[in-house]
Amino acid sequence: MKRLITTVLVAGVLCACGGVQHENAALRSVELTKPAPMEATRMKCYPGIIREAHTIGLGFKTAGQIERICVKEGDYVRQGQLLAELDAADYRLGVEALQIQYDQLKDEIARTKQLFDQKSISANDYEKAVAGLKQLGVELQTNKNKLDYTKLYAPTDGYVWTVNFSPAEMVNAGTAMFTLLDVSHMEVTADIPAAEYRQRDRFVRYRCTADGIDGELPMKMLSLTPKADGNQLYQLRLTFDGQPDKRLTAGVNVEVGIVVEDTASARGVAVPLCALFRDNGTGEPSVWVFGADSTVCKRPIVLGGTDAEGRAVVVEGLTGEEHIVRAGVHVLRDGERVRVIEKLSKTNVGGLL
Repeated sequence: MKRLITTVLVAGVLCACGGVQHENAALRSVELTKPAPMEATRMKCYPGIIREAHTIGLGFKTAGQIERICVKEGDYVRQGQLLAELDAADYRLGVEALQIQYDQLKDEIARTKQLFDQKSISANDYEKAVAGLKQLGVELQTNKNKLDYTKLYAPTDGYVWTVNFSPAEMVNAGTAMFTLLDVSHMEVTADIPAAEYRQRDRFVRYRCTADGIDGELPMKMLSLTPKADGNQLYQLRLTFDGQPDKRLTAGVNVEVGIVVEDTASARGVAVPLCALFRDNGTGEPSVWVFGADSTVCKRPIVLGGTDAEGRAVVVEGLTGEEHIVRAGVHVLRDGERVRVIEKLSKTNVGGLL
């Protein structure tokens, strides 16, 4: 009798365990997501091109024979970098000669001052000697300046666009030795359509991207032409908000992004399209809302189109605080208990296992 009772109890326990295992095995696996709040801005992108704001023609302030050219076309140069220099031998000799004359005359003026203090010479003679020293000092400084002018430096950061002379050639004062692209004033231009132009008061910020350059480059608006061209496009001019990457130069194609304020799009939340289904009875678009008791509840919603990322915009029915099912939505039943998984397996497409 005891053996019979024990057998019955074990069988009952096994049956009970088997029932639990069957119940757990029947739970469908689902992946959850949370509705994303809609942003009050949108991004519009247009092709653009980098242009130099202006070019600079660089030349020596004095004439002479070119002794050395330190850069070549296409080189990137920094402000203050030496670009070229003239043969300065004659200018150096001129400065040395005038310096000797100046020092001698200065000594003579000192002796003349003593004679003047002793009233051995007139004030007029002393003043003439002092004036002669000043005149010689001006001439000496002028020649020192000319000696300094035999070296040509970059006035700003930029790219050497053209080199117009070669070493040993003679060059006149003011003749352009180089053409420099001033990268500190690089601009980006883009053409925008009339529909976008009419919303110019809602432009919030600007950025551009270029192939081979990581990240987005912030921009500032310089101008927006008030008159359209023959294609009904308006030219937008932007400048870099900060020092641009030195790999960016005139002629490089970029993508210009304009962030536009759009308060209308801020209404509602965004959900993946795969989370939507239609109620078999009413035909209304719906989602499955996951509850605290691990069951799903059908929630009718009102759609408002899609956003820029291709997500469905829900304008009514969701607050944004819910967790909704994003996979396996077409096989669930209202009130069904489910099992949540963090990430779907590649062999479990749809989350049905």
